[in-house]
Amino acid sequence: METVPVLPTVWFCAIAVLWVGYLFLEGFDLGVGMHMKLFARGERERRVLLNTIGPVWDGNEVWLLTAGGATFAAFPRWYASLFSALYLPLTIALVALIFRAVAIEYRGKVHSDRWRASWDWALALGSGVAAFCIGAMLSLTTTGLPLNANGDRVGGPFVWLNWYAVLGGAAVVAFALVHALAFIALKTDGEIRTRAHAAFVRWLPLAVLPLVVWVLAVQIRAGAWWSWTLTLIAAGAALTAWRLGRRGSEGRAFIGLAVFLAAGAAAIFSAVFPVVLPSTLGAANNLTVVNASSSDYTLGLMTVVALIGLPLVLVYQTWTYSVFRRRLSVDSIPTAHSVVPATVMRLVTGRQA
Repeated sequence: METVPVLPTVWFCAIAVLWVGYLFLEGFDLGVGMHMKLFARGERERRVLLNTIGPVWDGNEVWLLTAGGATFAAFPRWYASLFSALYLPLTIALVALIFRAVAIEYRGKVHSDRWRASWDWALALGSGVAAFCIGAMLSLTTTGLPLNANGDRVGGPFVWLNWYAVLGGAAVVAFALVHALAFIALKTDGEIRTRAHAAFVRWLPLAVLPLVVWVLAVQIRAGAWWSWTLTLIAAGAALTAWRLGRRGSEGRAFIGLAVFLAAGAAAIFSAVFPVVLPSTLGAANNLTVVNASSSDYTLGLMTVVALIGLPLVLVYQTWTYSVFRRRLSVDSIPTAHSVVPATVMRLVTGRQA
């Protein structure tokens, strides 16, 4: 194996951490969006679900932007080859995220069942499509794309759509759904909490299967003893989360699911290291942390900035979750109402209309 410099290795690990952070935080966001149509019963329950993620969903998406930006700065060849080869699923994911964001902001602007139902579908479908496309892209990052010696894709716009892409998409969708159930059980109270807890215990073994298959597929192809060890840790964490869920320990079950995700992702990334983007046309075309990285000066400067900025982001997000840590219930949701034009005028002008 070629000698791998320290700074490219550090930034490979940092990007892996950013993706794990995104899947952990945005995972339950996307899952809650899908559960607007799969789990919620009635308008009040849908509003409860939206309020659980309302203060944090847009902050969670920062992890996606940071992961993409860090890849661009630290590994420009990786970024160029990946984003150009997967331009179509990337565009679909961005459109889906836009629909999702607009739905969250707009669904409560008009007091109409038809209006809200339309945006609920936009939120559910946008969340599901975004989760699938992101999972497909991450899977192909670890299993390979048809790249030539220049890092360009060989084949048509749908050459990326293979069973690894479907597996990765299904893995992220299924994980987001069960992760959201754990989050709902942790953030709500009353009947909705009871149902979320029961659904989490029932569906967890099935929901983690696609991710387990993805991890095993990578391990069989390129695994080493340390990545197999991480795989066993991930399996143990999933089993522990299920057992804790059965006991009613919702917080610990949520943490157990986080350990499962982190260990599973670490198993995948450590198995493919030092390759950052495999080529299915031959190992000679693989992009690695050596041939795809920026200069040591760039990586060193990025490290200094990250050491200053990352702790601030973590402190801010921890504070945000602490402030909005209380449980919500259907009784917490006020009755929906229309705002008449005269009221709007008084709010805007501060005087009688």
